Amino acid sequence: MTNTDTSATKRPRKPLYADLSFQVFVGMVLGILLGVYAPNIGAEMQPFGDAFIRLIRMLIAPVIFCTVVHGITGIGEMRVVGRVALKALIYFEVMTTLALIVGLIPINIWQPGVGMNVDLHTLNAASVKNYVTVAQQHGMVEFLVDIIPKTLVGAFAEGHLLAVLFVSVLFDSVLPAMGEHAAPINMLIGSLNRALMRMIGVVMRVAPIGAFGALAFTVSKFGAGSLVGLGKLILCFYLTCGIFVVVFMGLAAQLAGFGLWKFLRYFREEILIVAATTTTESVLPQLMRKLTKLGCAESVVGLVIPTGYSFNLEGTCLYISTAAVFLAQATNTPFGLSQQIGLVLVSLLTSKGSAGVAGAAFVTMAATLSSAGTIPVESIALVIGIHRLMSEALTFTSLIGNAVAAMVVARWEGGLDMVQMKAELDAA
Repeated sequence: MTNTDTSATKRPRKPLYADLSFQVFVGMVLGILLGVYAPNIGAEMQPFGDAFIRLIRMLIAPVIFCTVVHGITGIGEMRVVGRVALKALIYFEVMTTLALIVGLIPINIWQPGVGMNVDLHTLNAASVKNYVTVAQQHGMVEFLVDIIPKTLVGAFAEGHLLAVLFVSVLFDSVLPAMGEHAAPINMLIGSLNRALMRMIGVVMRVAPIGAFGALAFTVSKFGAGSLVGLGKLILCFYLTCGIFVVVFMGLAAQLAGFGLWKFLRYFREEILIVAATTTTESVLPQLMRKLTKLGCAESVVGLVIPTGYSFNLEGTCLYISTAAVFLAQATNTPFGLSQQIGLVLVSLLTSKGSAGVAGAAFVTMAATLSSAGTIPVESIALVIGIHRLMSEALTFTSLIGNAVAAMVVARWEGGLDMVQMKAELDAA
């Protein structure tokens, strides 16, 4: 174990220009500059960001399948799988509830919406009609039913994370009964998993181009005007996310035996990519690979991360609380403590029911306001212009939340190699 620690600590550092996080940062800066000074050209850069996200998404389903099957095979007992899943769900529920409560505090103190006196009749209700419709069609029952794919291949074709996870666990549950015939299958899946990890490495090389295209488009379309008009809300939300990450995720990290700052530095590439693309899916395979490298048991990573992407949406929960209270303030809608407690209770369900839907955070907001019935649903048109800017903070928060969750559950389950973790974090 000592030799591993030494070799990892003395790992030679790459030149700055060869570091992926530096390349992504440069891509982001160039994208912002292009969006500011040549918005017409910047708006045409969207295909670069979309292409990178597609490259990542095509790998997500097979990576989850191979990681889960290979990891569970190493465990050997399905009851252990159930125990890991239960611990993960308990952790998710605690953290998302905290996020919903914490999100209410800064927005009530700062009150950026007070005095705006927005007339609902002046808002473009048609701009949010699709989000409201999707929210009505994707309740908790539909969400649970969709975990079972219509076809075996459909789970992989549609990229529904929980459906892929369901198929993976079901597949692994029958392998022990196959006896010696399961050995070549396990060997094949292990080899395929290693090949997929190499593919992830290749795809990540174009991440700077993806970050450049995504940010050039964002700044061109949604940047300056929206930022000036609703700047107080944006600043309040970023502050709220920062507080939650530093205080609550920092505490969880300490309880799991690692420091948050080193952890953030270790995942700096993924953080920058998520900030640029505003989707956590853009780094999911890379996140799973690096968590395993960090000493987190493959079985825990394979179960916690895909589940967390649907159930552990701390960033979305912070967004719901902050934006809902802001909309009440801006439209002069009475929204006292009892209504805010009701918002938290409703959000505990709606934040899960819209997972996996395109524009999930905004859909969740529509579903929450519809269910709560206090704040006019059409008022969300007020924040649609800055949603992408706020998404940079909420996706970052959810990314770190799921990474910390995997580490906490792994430590809780005894599946975290502390020596390997320390060596990797020190060498980052």
